[in-house]
Amino acid sequence: MTIILGLESSCDETAAALVSGDGRVLAHRLATQEAQHRPYGGVVPEIAARAHAEALMPLVDAALEEAGLALADVDAIAATAGPGLIGGVMVGLVTGKALALAAGKPLIAVNHLEGHALSPRLADQSLQFPYMLLLVSGGHCQLLRVEGVGRYRRLATTIDDAAGEAFDKTAKMLGLGYPGGPEVEKAALRGDPKAVPLPRPLVGSGEPHFSFAGLKSAVLRARDSGKYSVEDIAASFTQAVVDCLVDRTRLALDQSEGLTALVVAGGVAANRAVREALSGLAESRGLPFVAPPLWLCTDNGAMIAWAGAERFRLGLTDGMDIAARPRWPLDPTAERARGAGVKA
Repeated sequence: MTIILGLESSCDETAAALVSGDGRVLAHRLATQEAQHRPYGGVVPEIAARAHAEALMPLVDAALEEAGLALADVDAIAATAGPGLIGGVMVGLVTGKALALAAGKPLIAVNHLEGHALSPRLADQSLQFPYMLLLVSGGHCQLLRVEGVGRYRRLATTIDDAAGEAFDKTAKMLGLGYPGGPEVEKAALRGDPKAVPLPRPLVGSGEPHFSFAGLKSAVLRARDSGKYSVEDIAASFTQAVVDCLVDRTRLALDQSEGLTALVVAGGVAANRAVREALSGLAESRGLPFVAPPLWLCTDNGAMIAWAGAERFRLGLTDGMDIAARPRWPLDPTAERARGAGVKA
């Protein structure tokens, strides 16, 4: 039985997990940094890197103990090598290299986005390629045709903010606290999604991409108008995001054939309204809808270990000279989107 140790440290969650090649999560340990970043209303890269350095090895030891394994029992070490906050990525990758050298095991440098892209196959072992993936998180919002391990065709990306970033900044504008996404979702449950007239950028257009900067600005204007409650703004904002995600995903589905499923992954995939709307879209197209369990949507070590297992099965390992990367597109051949920044 193949066993992969996965390390994740790309943003503000430190995690270590052990996953078998047949998709069993043998152990998973995670340390959140919410308390460290809450006073600042967002992630501070220097604080995150130090927290990763302090937490990662104790998590590795705890995961091995939970699984009843020694490092020698592991077949390979998988570590996030990017994209992400470079300080945190370096902590995880250097730790992975050290463990691989010490144990004489292969190293697998995992693209964090590939971890999200393949995580639905960990949750649902019957999921086959190719599938349509909406990858929606704090730093990324993309539609990808997932054709196989390491084979991705990007159909759309954000030309400005990611949806998760818009959630976080909306939470900050509304004084809802950190982390923003869950706080906006809680407030939205008490509000009216039709109360505030907010824009749906690019909805109905032929352009395939996403845009959320204008929506974020409209939220600020609604707040400053004094006409609406925080709960109504949160609910209306959430509905606008959902409408944008569904419309853009529908357009991507129109352009694709032979799909096995519609899949959503990433932190925003934990939002109930997003999942329900995408499930309805999949049903209307006669496609299965696959979403990982909530704990597997946010950053975690299990998805990195599983991506490592998928790559290890194909003989894909990396040398000790592999470098950490702050940016690492899944589809490097994709054309640059109009107006897109580094998030593309």
